[in-house]
Amino acid sequence: MCGIFCSHKHPDVNGFKPQALQLAKAIRHRGPDWSGNIICNNTILTHERLSIVGLDSGAQPLTSQDDTLILAVNGEIYNHRVIRKGFGDKYKFKTHSDCEVILYLYAEYDIDAPKMLDGMFSFVLYDSKKDRVVAARDPIGITSFYQGWNSSQPETVYFASELKCLHPVCDKIISFPPGHIYDSATQQTTRYFQPKWWDADLVPDTPLDLRTIRTTLEKSVRKRLMAEVPYGVLLSGGLDSSLIASIAARETRIESDGNNHLDSRKSADNLVGIDDQGHLKTVSKYQRLQSFSIGLPGSPDGIAAQKVADFLGTEHHNYTFTIQEGLDALRDVIYHLETYDVTTIRASTPMYLLSRKIKAHGVKMVLSGEGSDEIFGGYLYFHAAPDKRAFHEETIRRVKNLHLADCLRANKSTSAWGLEARVPFLDKDFLEVAMGFDPQEKMINGERIEKWVLRAAFDTSSEPGAEPYLPNDILWRQKEQFSDGVGYGWIDALKDTAAANISDEAFANRENIWKVDVPDTKEAYWYRQMFDEQFPPQCASTVMRWTPTWSKQSDPSGRAISTHVAKYQHA
Repeated sequence: MCGIFCSHKHPDVNGFKPQALQLAKAIRHRGPDWSGNIICNNTILTHERLSIVGLDSGAQPLTSQDDTLILAVNGEIYNHRVIRKGFGDKYKFKTHSDCEVILYLYAEYDIDAPKMLDGMFSFVLYDSKKDRVVAARDPIGITSFYQGWNSSQPETVYFASELKCLHPVCDKIISFPPGHIYDSATQQTTRYFQPKWWDADLVPDTPLDLRTIRTTLEKSVRKRLMAEVPYGVLLSGGLDSSLIASIAARETRIESDGNNHLDSRKSADNLVGIDDQGHLKTVSKYQRLQSFSIGLPGSPDGIAAQKVADFLGTEHHNYTFTIQEGLDALRDVIYHLETYDVTTIRASTPMYLLSRKIKAHGVKMVLSGEGSDEIFGGYLYFHAAPDKRAFHEETIRRVKNLHLADCLRANKSTSAWGLEARVPFLDKDFLEVAMGFDPQEKMINGERIEKWVLRAAFDTSSEPGAEPYLPNDILWRQKEQFSDGVGYGWIDALKDTAAANISDEAFANRENIWKVDVPDTKEAYWYRQMFDEQFPPQCASTVMRWTPTWSKQSDPSGRAISTHVAKYQHA
């Protein structure tokens, strides 16, 4: 991940530059490899770079051939080679950056440019001829992105990858909506992402095709192995991360001309080609796929992750943390996450600690399993869905809000340490397939557990001679939310510590402190208190608290759901 901070139509842009550079520095953790900035007219674009593709020539902001277009991007464009190829010799590219194609897509298609992109991204592009800024965010909001205004500067607009850049200069801030593009010429923000599944009123009736589910996810993983740096996989031992790790392990095998495999300890970097469908035929290869997990000693996920790693033959790093280490990190976690949501903080803390360990290995990019539970209704509360329409509507609601929950967690927990997380389940093509069949197939009932569709798609037991993707007991393991799976003592300790820190008197007075979005537990109160100590009031409106539907539980943990095997005793 990289970091961007930009301001358009600033009344004194040159005088503002020193402060702009300091604000950009606040997100240097996202891009520790290089810093850049460009001022043109009354606009400034700054960039903090994490180099993954185009290492030697991809410094930003990027400029067009005639220097009239200026671009700052946070993200990865997986189909950039296909786009370049489509331009032929029309444009002269200055770098090998995957992001440079955005300049010329804008030149060709104006604000329709994001429709042609396959990737995760937030960008700000300045057209100096028109004194115009356009800004866009990827369809699901995998990359974090915010927009702000200052009431004393009515014509000025600001953009940044994180809130901490904006709140010192903005008194109004929003989370930039995923799948949208802003145009300063009209001051309108419009939705460019218009998939078939977007309208929750239209319940699909397309028959389920398990093979398409499998092949589309495999292509999604393959695309996300585009890198010129060492990469790895996050492996919790749950279904989602284990499947991604399994596919990645298959894709990163170094094959000879025949069917024989070369020694996996050898490397063959940057073997890249494009097939007729625009997919990468080969990927960058490194010595042995590395996998990473974290948990309390003896945690459910740690045990399962080691079993998966042994099965796949990855070079596995299984770390443990103590409850005190997690508690000590909470304030920093909230600073990086920029949220007070209970579920996000619970799950982000071990991910934040693990990301630091991963960075120490020299790994700069990891694949992660976010999105599957939202797409397939994997959370245990989905068992209470009254019918397939309600089930489908809830999956769409969850996917649309991922940028405020799991995507925010994955992006900011890793970016805190200059690590990039890629999420294959949120590929546009995979979403079209996985959200486009009859949702009755996703329903949890006596015959089917949560995410039966995904499990069945990768179950090769009925395919003679087929290599299994995962051990059977992992493929069919019950859902553990990450905050539970790292060790049940983690959430218990958070609740106990919050109860010790927040008095009954203070908790009873909470409605006098917060007029909206009032905390409903002492744990939520504790997190909100730490958030308010670090962020002013205009930041709170960007936060959404995660709560399960069809459940009366105030605790969002999966263990609070009655169908969990290791449920809370009082549930």
